[in-house]
Amino acid sequence: MPGLHVVATPIGNLGDITLRAIEVLAGCDLIACEDTRVTGKLLKAHGIATKLFAYHDHNAERVRPALIERLQRGEKVALVSDAGTPLVSDPGFRLVRECIAEGIAVIPLPGASSVLAALMVAGLPTDRFLFAGFLPGKTEGRRKTLAELAPVRATLVFLESPHRLAAALADMTEILGTREAAIARELTKLHEELRRGELAALAAHYASVPTPKGEIVVVVSPPAEQAPSEDTMDDALAAALRDMTLRDAVAQVAKDTGIARGKVYARALELARK
Repeated sequence: MPGLHVVATPIGNLGDITLRAIEVLAGCDLIACEDTRVTGKLLKAHGIATKLFAYHDHNAERVRPALIERLQRGEKVALVSDAGTPLVSDPGFRLVRECIAEGIAVIPLPGASSVLAALMVAGLPTDRFLFAGFLPGKTEGRRKTLAELAPVRATLVFLESPHRLAAALADMTEILGTREAAIARELTKLHEELRRGELAALAAHYASVPTPKGEIVVVVSPPAEQAPSEDTMDDALAAALRDMTLRDAVAQVAKDTGIARGKVYARALELARK
């Protein structure tokens, strides 16, 4: 079928690719990929000789029109997502958007997904979850985002870079409160690793060991079911803010009521805007 075929191929494990994906890669007119050397190994392993076309962050704006033109001519183009599914922080996202705008068919060929794989093995509720992507890199932005997510009654799933993992876990501990979590590293690849525990324990562990390597997914349990009413929290915040800074008041109310600090902080900001 002509159109853009989005193929998820986690290169770290050449066996984690579907038979359908192999068929599409072998039968398409062109394969667009982030790194031709990496995707070349995959093609070689499966005896595929289709021409490769480099499409990455540095050349995407320049070469995307050429890909769109070929697709408009009725060619069958495969887009390889080296990092699996979905297209997060991937130039393929803009290509998909432009194909949709131009009326070009986009056909998904899902494969291994670190997000879903981590959710499967974390041992946390899977009936309702929110994939929040990457948290902001700076502390202030990260804490603000976590405060917004704290009241969400669902398992939270994040992607995180290795060098920010310890700091992110420390902020999660402070803002989200006591919750179970799992850290999944390099899932579906050769050196996959999983560590479960409370956020505080995980934060302490990763603060004391060398920076890990590879792709990391953080899965965090939903907030506790029972919590004091909003009126109780409002009254406690009003009393604390009379002689405390907002930060100290939030900490005190969270401690006294057992409500997650992020939820208290979000409510304090909301009250301040009234």
